[in-house]
Amino acid sequence: MPYTIGLDARKIQDPGIGPYIRNLMRHLARIDEENRYVLIARPQDRDFFRDLPDNFRPGYENAPVYSVRELFALSWQLWRSHLDLYHSTHYVLPAWVGSPVVVTIYDIVDLLYPEFLPSRMAFLYAQRMIRRSLSRADRLIAVSQNTRSDLVKHFDVDGRKVEVIYNGVEDVFRKKLSPEELERWRRDLGLERSYLLFVGNTAPKRKNLDTVIQAYARAREIASFDAPLVCIGERHGSEFKTRQRAANLGVGDHVRLLGKVAPEALPALYQGATLFLFPTLYEGFGMPVVEAMASGVTVITSNTSSLKEIAEGYAHLVDPLDVESMAQAIAHCMSDPEHRNSLAKLGLRRAEDFRWSQTARKTLEVYISAIDSQGHAPQLSPTPQARPAQGQVQAQTEGGR
Repeated sequence: MPYTIGLDARKIQDPGIGPYIRNLMRHLARIDEENRYVLIARPQDRDFFRDLPDNFRPGYENAPVYSVRELFALSWQLWRSHLDLYHSTHYVLPAWVGSPVVVTIYDIVDLLYPEFLPSRMAFLYAQRMIRRSLSRADRLIAVSQNTRSDLVKHFDVDGRKVEVIYNGVEDVFRKKLSPEELERWRRDLGLERSYLLFVGNTAPKRKNLDTVIQAYARAREIASFDAPLVCIGERHGSEFKTRQRAANLGVGDHVRLLGKVAPEALPALYQGATLFLFPTLYEGFGMPVVEAMASGVTVITSNTSSLKEIAEGYAHLVDPLDVESMAQAIAHCMSDPEHRNSLAKLGLRRAEDFRWSQTARKTLEVYISAIDSQGHAPQLSPTPQARPAQGQVQAQTEGGR
């Protein structure tokens, strides 16, 4: 008898969590035709669910994320969905969940680096919600061994209930573009034939862009190359300071801040790059590193957090706070094509370890394990008196209640 599994998909357009939700959902749909899925979603995201099979049904909820209202609105959604398991794809759980719970934890950056949060209240909220989720969850999914270690170290979580399941890489990054396609993208974006690439959204300090620019300027003195540094990602008010820093270092004309770009441009941006830089201070997984590896570009990244776990032996690792060692690594890669190509080949090999099909398969195993460990019998289909018919439920949810 099939189970009914709830999946929180409300952050499906989020730049960080969104790719996880979208790819997990699509690959679960490919491998699981038996169980039923209730996708808790926002009404404005309904286009993401149109092509899913019949055993995947969205239930729409418009309560704001990270609000008091969502804690109770989600509880109502889960109660009337009669779930056998609920998967929270981030650390906020509803006030009430009447089934086994699986929670995915990407990192605890909000607690390790509270200075990057907008306020003290935001820190206290994150701390409270994470602790509650860790305590309530029957199973935890960590996206790296580093995240698992952080949970055990900082929260005294029982490591036996934490399963490490790596994220995957979308196949679009593995598909080699033709020279004509790459040239078209270069023209559209106004890029040189050779450039260094940096990708980092929303957190300029943690993403360490200022140090990257300093190291880039120093590397140009060591190796005398002309390739510009192209930076992708929203700067959120920091663009003026970034440009000023580049100008003060004498590389103002060589640092390109493209801002946010269309997702379909990313494969070309990676594949067209001579070198990819991602020496950030902390990552729970480091998706851009794996995307760059899958795209065949040489990577320089940090020797800390999950980045060492993901990239050691397949990329050039550096201390993210050491400008000189980072500059030496950049200069080495830019002046030695043989070294650069060798690392690119190693990165391609490592990227094969990250497949969304494998992520979905292992996640489904966690679902079944969590249900079985509680002796939770599959819910019987409710009578019309106990719950409205499916069409009525969808009409109610699409109307935002």
